Amino acid sequence: MSSQRESSAGEPGASPVATSPVTFKPREWGVLLVLCGAIFLEGIDVAMLNVALPSIRADLGLSTGSLQWVMSAYVLGYGGFMLLGGRAADLFGRRQMFVFWLSVFLVFSGLGGFATEGWTLIVARFVTGVAAAFMTPAGLSIITTGFEEGPRRNKALLFYSGTAAGGFSIGLVVGGLLTAIGWRWVFFVPVVLSALILAAALAYVPKSPRPDRTGQSVDLVGALTVTAAIVLLVLGVERASHASAAATIGTLAAGLALLAVFVAAERRSASPLVRLGIFRSGALVRANLAGLFFAGGFFGFQFLVVLYLQELRDWSTLQTSLAMIVIGADAVLSPTVTPKLVERFGNARVIFGGLLLAALSYALFLPVGADWTYLAMFPSLIILSLGFALTYGPLTIVATEGVKAEEQGLAGGLLYTAFQFGAALGLSTVTAVNVWATTSSSPSALLDGYRAALWVPLAAALLAALISAFGLRSRPGAVTASGEPAAGHTPEIPATH
Repeated sequence: MSSQRESSAGEPGASPVATSPVTFKPREWGVLLVLCGAIFLEGIDVAMLNVALPSIRADLGLSTGSLQWVMSAYVLGYGGFMLLGGRAADLFGRRQMFVFWLSVFLVFSGLGGFATEGWTLIVARFVTGVAAAFMTPAGLSIITTGFEEGPRRNKALLFYSGTAAGGFSIGLVVGGLLTAIGWRWVFFVPVVLSALILAAALAYVPKSPRPDRTGQSVDLVGALTVTAAIVLLVLGVERASHASAAATIGTLAAGLALLAVFVAAERRSASPLVRLGIFRSGALVRANLAGLFFAGGFFGFQFLVVLYLQELRDWSTLQTSLAMIVIGADAVLSPTVTPKLVERFGNARVIFGGLLLAALSYALFLPVGADWTYLAMFPSLIILSLGFALTYGPLTIVATEGVKAEEQGLAGGLLYTAFQFGAALGLSTVTAVNVWATTSSSPSALLDGYRAALWVPLAAALLAALISAFGLRSRPGAVTASGEPAAGHTPEIPATH
C-alpha cells in the first residue's frame, strides 16, 4: 500500500497533477459495495424511524417523553461509543469488529420490530446505536487501509460518502411507504438488508490478521471516561430543549469534567486510547470542526423544513418525504462530479465551496412564506444537495489522510463523533430557537418560529466555512495526523502523547 502522505488532492496549496483514470478490480468493487451497503443501512435505518415515530406512539401509547427517548437512545449509543468503536477496530481487527457488530445490529433491529412496550424499544434502539458506533468506523477504516492513499482512496471514499447520503434520503420515502403498511416493517427491512450485507462481507471482505498488541494494554480508564463523557455531552445537548436549564448545565458540566479526566489519563498512559499527538495535524482538526458545524446545520435545516411542511402546510408524511428526496441527489453527485473537482482544485477548495453552497441554500430559505410552492423551495434543496456532495466526502478524505494504518479506526471514530455531536447540537439549537420564537399556535407565529430558527443552520455553515478557509493555504511546519512532517516540511517539535 502506498505511503504517500500528501497528494495534489489532499494538499490545499499543491498544484493538481494529471492522473490516469482510477479503476478497481472486481474483488475491490465487492469490498466497496459491502461497506457502502453498511453505511447505506445505517442511514436508511435512522431516516425510516424518523418517519415512523407518530405511528409508533399511537400503537404503543407512548408519551412524548418516551417517544423522544426512542430517538435519543440511538443517538446516545451511536455518538457515545463511536470513538471507542473506532479504536476497537484498530486494536482488535477491522473485519472482526465490522462483522460482529453488523450481526448485533441485525439482531437488535429485529427485536425493535417485536417490541410491545416503550422500554423494550428504547433498549433495542440504544444497542443498535452502539452496534452502529462500532460498525461504521470499522467499515471506513477497511476502505482507508485497503485502498492506497491518493486518487484510488479518494474515489472509494467519495463513492462511500454518496451512498451514506443516499441512504438517509431514500429512507425518508421508504419509511413513509413501510409505515403505511405497518411501522414494524421499518425494523424488519433493515434485518433483511443486514443479513444480505453480512453474507457479502463474509465472502468479500478479506480476513485481516489480528493486530499485534505486544507490549500494549487496553486503556480501560480512557475507554470508560471518554465514553461516559461523550454520552453525557450528547445527552446534555440533545435534551437541552426538553430539560431544565439546571439539568442541562449539570449534565454538560459532568461531561466536560470527565473529558478533562480522560485527557489527563491519556497523557500518562503508555498505550492511550487516543494518541493526543494526532491532533497536531491542522488538517484533521479543521476537518473535524468543520464537520461538526456542517452536520449541525444540515440536520437542523432538514428538521425545520419537515416541521414547516407538516405542521404549517399540513403535508402528509409521504408528500414531505418525496419533497425532501431531491437532497438525495448527492448520492449521484458525490461519485461523479466531486472526484473531478477534487482532482482539479484539491480537497480544501472543494470543501470551502461546498460549505458556501450550503450557506446559500439556507439563506435562500430564510424568507419562506406560508404559501410557498415547491418550485420556490426547490433551489434551496438542490443547492444543499450539491453542497453536501462537495463537503461530506472530501472532509472524510482530509480527516483520514496521512494517518497511520494502525490509527485509521481512531481517525474515523473522531470524524463520525464530530458528525454525530454536531447533528445533536444542531437539532437541539434549532428546536430551542424555534420554541423561543413561536409565541402561539397561529400560522403566522409558527412561521416566525421557523424563520428565526433558520438562522441557526446558516450561522453553522458560515462558521464551518470560516474554519475550512484556514486550510486554503498550506503553512510552514505542517505535520500529518501521524505526527510526521508533511511533504517538504520539518516539524518544530516531535509528536507526543
